[in-house]
Amino acid sequence: HASVETTVCSSSLVRKALKEIKFIENAGTYKSERVIASSQSTKVTVVCPNTGEGKEVLNFCSNNYLGLSSEPRLIAAAHTALNNRGFGLSSVRFICGTQDIHKELEDKISTFHGTEDTILYPSCFDANAGIFEALLGPEDAVISDALNHASLIDGIRLCKAQRHRYKHSDMADLEDILRKTQESAQIRLIVTDGVFSMDGDVAKLPQICDLAEEYNAQILVDECHATGFIGKTGRGTPEHCGVEGRVDIINTTLGKALGGATGGYTTGPKPIIDLLRQRSRPYLFSNTLAPSVVGASIETFNILNESSEQVKKLAMNVNTFRTQMVEAGFVLSGDPGCAIVPVMLGDARLASEFADAMLEKGVYVIGFSYPVVPKGEARIRVQLSAAHSDKEVQSAIDAFIGVGVEMGVIS
Repeated sequence: HASVETTVCSSSLVRKALKEIKFIENAGTYKSERVIASSQSTKVTVVCPNTGEGKEVLNFCSNNYLGLSSEPRLIAAAHTALNNRGFGLSSVRFICGTQDIHKELEDKISTFHGTEDTILYPSCFDANAGIFEALLGPEDAVISDALNHASLIDGIRLCKAQRHRYKHSDMADLEDILRKTQESAQIRLIVTDGVFSMDGDVAKLPQICDLAEEYNAQILVDECHATGFIGKTGRGTPEHCGVEGRVDIINTTLGKALGGATGGYTTGPKPIIDLLRQRSRPYLFSNTLAPSVVGASIETFNILNESSEQVKKLAMNVNTFRTQMVEAGFVLSGDPGCAIVPVMLGDARLASEFADAMLEKGVYVIGFSYPVVPKGEARIRVQLSAAHSDKEVQSAIDAFIGVGVEMGVIS
């Protein structure tokens, strides 16, 4: 053990890693992972790191917006696919990794979104990483919202197109960039999150679509925090904003509201999807999506097509939570109808201590501070689910009020 330790400590790479970890710890941004000893649900068992014992708490920090992560129908569908199509395919799609169920899922997704075709990826991070390099060249331009997700930023960095960033949801700034790039770029692709995950606000898609049409630009929307539960039937921000058919490309995930396992996809015009199958590196060089995930995802879209009851229940939970929290004196951010509810606290230490106090009261939420959010805008991000009962939502509100009074956030 000593010799291994000496060897490790003598590595310059390890020394650099240790130095960086120390820096992160000193900055107060080191992320410790809480261990869950249960399935994902509105109640989870969190393991205490000191004792190893589990404690059941209410979960208000997952992306399980529709409550489908442990849905029996999805589990049964996953078992059926596992039994009939195996555990994995040990191949990329274009060699021997495309099963009939992959094509069935892609067809279902296209029908759901009203698009021509769909391509599956291992994750939406891969979809975002693989699209810009495949579609755009030095003669083109990407125009990206300043608060877009890290995967969009990384994907844009991989392509050779001109890169422009407009101030968050600032339509005047977006129009200014569109005007300035009219002569310098053949294709202008406006890129935005549909729902911004830290702020819970919705992109101004009606204005973005109007500008895109005026300046002959295209639009890509990342719908990871919208697909399945935003809009009257869960078809995302295009439905929510009344611009269905005006968004060119949608990238989104199977790993949040749509069952919460893994997988992502790009859906849009067939020629674009065909080109991605030929050139998108994460698609060409990553293993195909596992049959069990595909089978469960097919069942997810069956559920969404049958009824919008989960969407309606989630909207009710969001309204109850937001209304009572504002009445109690809390400052909330984001769109009034969004299941992501940032409770604004300002101070980083306060946000961290507030989250710890909530866990003591049996409610699992997470505090976010700089550099994840701007300095002075620390917050607790609450994520509601259609699976939360009225009693569970009320318990979370009561816990917030109790901790808020104790810490002097509200009176």
